[in-house]
Amino acid sequence: MTRIYAISNQKGGVGKTTTAVNLGAYLAAAGQRVLIIDIDPQANATSSLGLGASQLPRSLYDVFSGEADLADVITLTNRMRLDIAPSSHALAALETEAVEAIKDTYQRSFLLRNALTPTLHRYDYIFIDSPPSLGLITVNAMAAAQGVLIPVQSEYLAMEGLGQLLTTVERVKQAMNPDLRIVGLLLTMYDARNKLSRQVEEELRSYFKDLVFKNPIPRNVRLGEAPSYGEPVSTYAPNSSGARAYKLVAEELMIRDGILSPEPEGESA
Repeated sequence: MTRIYAISNQKGGVGKTTTAVNLGAYLAAAGQRVLIIDIDPQANATSSLGLGASQLPRSLYDVFSGEADLADVITLTNRMRLDIAPSSHALAALETEAVEAIKDTYQRSFLLRNALTPTLHRYDYIFIDSPPSLGLITVNAMAAAQGVLIPVQSEYLAMEGLGQLLTTVERVKQAMNPDLRIVGLLLTMYDARNKLSRQVEEELRSYFKDLVFKNPIPRNVRLGEAPSYGEPVSTYAPNSSGARAYKLVAEELMIRDGILSPEPEGESA
């Protein structure tokens, strides 16, 4: 069974790409076949895995414009079992071009799902790294996904934007993808010494209960440095607090998905 998760939040800088790349790397290291779909025109997931978007012969833009199949665009990374469908800055024009070329709104929303279908059998996990907006590209991500994973920065303003995102998820669910669900909420840039971080965590857990991942992602310099070296944190700084946190989140996700068995109470790794 292929699990397809859109990593989404309309607020920028909350850790969507960091989460897609590092969860993907840890799941691949655990034996899962992983594809990251970089559907953000900024192409940060692409560059975070050491690929220059401007130097690649094809990107997702070619898929959406009908010039290539997704299988022709998927690119190997230097991590075993971790592939990427790279983005390009040309994707920024997709919304305008799609509206002009495809008059049916419903049809425009299924461009990604239709492109994905022939390649699903190749992967255990597909993560869709969405742009910081709630436009056509993000709707395509949600229409193609089984679930939405929401990184939430540990600050008050990040909480304010959640309502709008959840409304979008519900609308996509009702209009075009009845199986869509919230996979989980992941606290990012967390500082346990900071009262506000603790308050945000308390509020999230109070409202969303077990949907919130047990392990927040801390503020960590190594997480910010790794993309500039084209590596996930698992290889760039495997002993850093950020690496340990993403490893635990990857394990928790596999437990939620029934791939790993939970540890008995009282035991630890």
